[in-house]
Amino acid sequence: MNELNFHHLRYFWAVAHDGNLTRTAERLNVSQSALSIQIKQLEERLGHALFERRGRQLALTEAGRLALDHADAIFSAGEELLANLRASGRSRQALRVGALATLSRNFQIAFLKPVLGRSDVEVILRSGTAAELLRGLEALNLDVVLLTQPPARDAITPFVSHRLAQQRISLVGRAELVGRRSKGKLRELLASEPVLLPTADSSVRTDFNALMERWNIQPQIAAEVDDMAMLRLLTREGVGLGVIPPIVVKDELASGFLKEAGSLPGIAENFYAVTMERKFPNPLVRDLVSAKLSQI
Repeated sequence: MNELNFHHLRYFWAVAHDGNLTRTAERLNVSQSALSIQIKQLEERLGHALFERRGRQLALTEAGRLALDHADAIFSAGEELLANLRASGRSRQALRVGALATLSRNFQIAFLKPVLGRSDVEVILRSGTAAELLRGLEALNLDVVLLTQPPARDAITPFVSHRLAQQRISLVGRAELVGRRSKGKLRELLASEPVLLPTADSSVRTDFNALMERWNIQPQIAAEVDDMAMLRLLTREGVGLGVIPPIVVKDELASGFLKEAGSLPGIAENFYAVTMERKFPNPLVRDLVSAKLSQI
């Protein structure tokens, strides 16, 4: 039986991601003709053409797309094997965490607290959009991703979403601003004072808009912010009343600098730890997720 030649497969994999034979040949320091021969031999072994020319670019055929999906899985598994074997001999274990750029810093610290300061653990924390972070998770560049909404799961991308916590959303502001109305008079505050809101793509904003419609209130929007740290700062500055999870401003609430007018009914923000189904998961992730779930 003729077995698959993984040397040929790696050359195909490189060209498929570059989309250009010349560029791949230069990067791999081989001739274009040698590269073409390797791919031709793979096509003969598989019995299907893998590329078709479109101008100067190479486009994958349907068979080529299928082959690339398998090649990605094969070589990613190889990288994962090397990473795990190398890590086993290290005195410090790396934990690669991705967090939504808008996610509460206080929540991130609370999640990572069990490993922060440990001499045998190196925490690598990256932020970005949900799409960027999930791509990093798929590519095995991240061990876990912290999000406020679970991603879709399918057979190609087997994400596992663990809901770690649900934080209520409150109306929070400078003591003198909230103090203009009696505590609990949320409708009066929302109808008369400027508010600081998450942007329209947030689930919190969607729920807030629905609440305003039920209460027949047209809020005066002072700012729309896609970053919790900036929302916290604007609330501290007294620009308006923040629609925000109390955990984000817990220090300011504890000191009395900010005051909580009350919880907004029916509005909450969920926090998820998202992982991939892996043969060799980072054990630190399991410990952190288990520790957080035990608090629910």
